[in-house]
Amino acid sequence: MSEKEIHIEVHRDDEASKLGMWLFIFTELLLFGGLFLVYTVFRAEYPQNFHEGSLELSVTIGAINTIALLFSSMTVAMALSAIQKNNRKLAMRLIAVTLLMALIFLFNKYIEWSMKFEHGLYPGSPLMPHLGRGDLMFFSLYFFMTGLHALHIIVGMVLLTMCFFKIKNGTLNYQKYIHLENGALYWHLVDLIWIFLFPLLYLIT
Repeated sequence: MSEKEIHIEVHRDDEASKLGMWLFIFTELLLFGGLFLVYTVFRAEYPQNFHEGSLELSVTIGAINTIALLFSSMTVAMALSAIQKNNRKLAMRLIAVTLLMALIFLFNKYIEWSMKFEHGLYPGSPLMPHLGRGDLMFFSLYFFMTGLHALHIIVGMVLLTMCFFKIKNGTLNYQKYIHLENGALYWHLVDLIWIFLFPLLYLIT
């Protein structure tokens, strides 16, 4: 097989991989879009309960997490640009910063969840039967949507960690960077979902 044929084959594999990631992102958007719709329906049905529930959330923590994710989207985009310019060390540093922002996000989410458990504001707590059905729906959706998003954060961290070590051993480089490109696309999806979750849960009272 000639060098030209190998290049065409690799290009086709990269395009197929990118198409697969875009299809996956589309299904994820449908999933969260459905959850947002369910949230909107129940919010319209129990406006007072959802208003009171949103007041129990920390806007400060939510804002810090929003800044962390926006910054991480910038750093992962810069990491992709760095590897395309064959700057491996810079790409690795930027991926490390992205992962640090993800850890900050998860730590803040752990703190926030701990506060809710401490006050009994979670589905199945002894306090919940004394509250209204609207309160139960709000906190059920809150824990499910933020928990699902946190799971996506962890998956994204795994993908970017793999890219970090692939750059380190040279298998991911300026000629072959599709894995980092897909990882960056996935990370932007995680960021986009939070941009909708933050105002929906924390700001719209």
